[in-house]
Amino acid sequence: MSSPKPTLDDLRIQRRPESAGGSKAWLGVVMVIVLVLAGGAFWWRGRTETLEVRLVSARASGSGGVERTVLNASGYVTARREATVSAKVTGKVIEVNIEEGMKVKEGQILARLDDANIRTGLDVAQAQLDSTRVSLEETRAQLKQADLAFQRSTELTKQKIASQADLETAESEAMMLRARVRRQELDITTGERQVTQWKQQIEDMVIRAPFDGVVTTKDAQPGEMISPVSAGGGFTRTGICTIVDMKSLEIELDVNESYINRVEPAQPAEAALDAYPDWKIPCKVIAIIPTADRQKATVKVRVGFEKLDPRILPDMAVKVAFHETTAAPAAVARTVIVPKSALQNRDGHDVIFAADNGHAERRAVTVSETQGDDVVLSAGVSAGEKVIAEPPADLKDGAAVKEKKS
Repeated sequence: MSSPKPTLDDLRIQRRPESAGGSKAWLGVVMVIVLVLAGGAFWWRGRTETLEVRLVSARASGSGGVERTVLNASGYVTARREATVSAKVTGKVIEVNIEEGMKVKEGQILARLDDANIRTGLDVAQAQLDSTRVSLEETRAQLKQADLAFQRSTELTKQKIASQADLETAESEAMMLRARVRRQELDITTGERQVTQWKQQIEDMVIRAPFDGVVTTKDAQPGEMISPVSAGGGFTRTGICTIVDMKSLEIELDVNESYINRVEPAQPAEAALDAYPDWKIPCKVIAIIPTADRQKATVKVRVGFEKLDPRILPDMAVKVAFHETTAAPAAVARTVIVPKSALQNRDGHDVIFAADNGHAERRAVTVSETQGDDVVLSAGVSAGEKVIAEPPADLKDGAAVKEKKS
């Protein structure tokens, strides 16, 4: 008897009820893991990295008014306090303690002259003074003895033992010695003053700095003769060095007398050294010298720097622009100054990034003018706010930032 033929029902897999439930649980675990990984990837991709940036403070411009240039003039940097230092007397230099560019203090020894002969004179004067003092002590001893002799003669004369002539002789002797003591006391005073005079001459051989400053020229060397006047032709120097007080630097200008009415004391100005043409230096007029040069038809004007800088040196050529300040309208906002490196152009607009609570905040700004490495903004930023200098080209609004430590 043949076996029955297999049917499709015979090929069906029989599943147990508990196996289906386990597969569903396993699938749920896999889905949870996938969701966690996807969320982590999304968080990692979306998190913001904190950038280190250089922050600068927006500063208010010097004036709330509007400045315009009313006059341009050229001149030179000069030192109000400058001196060629020399000795009071003619002498030979034996020591020079300075070099060009050296800073010196008031009273500092710059050089010494040969004082050997003066010291010899001082020794002689001191010896004479000592001799006079010894002579005075001797005369005082003689005077004391003469006074005693005069007293004895007086007593003997009263007793009719000594004659009147003996009394007068004793009195004259005492008076003569007393006068000699006074003369020798005056001689001592004279000797002391002579010693002081010789010491002063020795001090005059020491050349000292008259004020704090910088040595700009060194004019003498050891072995040369110097004199306060040119007495020896080309072989005699008239000074040791030239000292300039760098704190007294200012600008001297010759302004055409036709335009002097545009300049007034305390007027604001802006200077530009020929050596640094892009560096604008705030200045103001110190004084207008009340006389004109009839040959050049000019009037001298003194202009002072608002703040000195080591780059400013005597005799540098400089150009000065005199400004006229007018009151700003009430509706015009006070301008602020920020570095040019903080300004960017995005989508055709001028923007800067301010730092606010650790995040970059994009600001649209209005540029009024450019001043060298700075720009003047009339809107968008307030004085004192921190702005990002040299922001990265891909910096986004709201990005996390922190100040770069110098």
